[in-house]
Amino acid sequence: MPLIHFEMADSTERTQIGEGLVRFAAQAGRLETGQADGKYFLDHADGCGATGKRIKPGDGFCFDTDTGDILCEDHGKERRDE
Repeated sequence: MPLIHFEMADSTERTQIGEGLVRFAAQAGRLETGQADGKYFLDHADGCGATGKRIKPGDGFCFDTDTGDILCEDHGKERRDE
């Protein structure tokens, strides 16, 4: 499961994830817990790994489970096509 596409981000800092992605987020150092509004979150506050552009609420983005990178949709598509 190398590249996971998210339809839309919850916020510029993080997006809620289910238990199936917790291991990948933890391995990448991107797991956030202990929030009142959910149990597990993927941290993407650093933005797109290719450009640093912040992921905005409602934007789609990709999480590369092999590298731990967060990518905007355009760079995620490029990586998926490689």
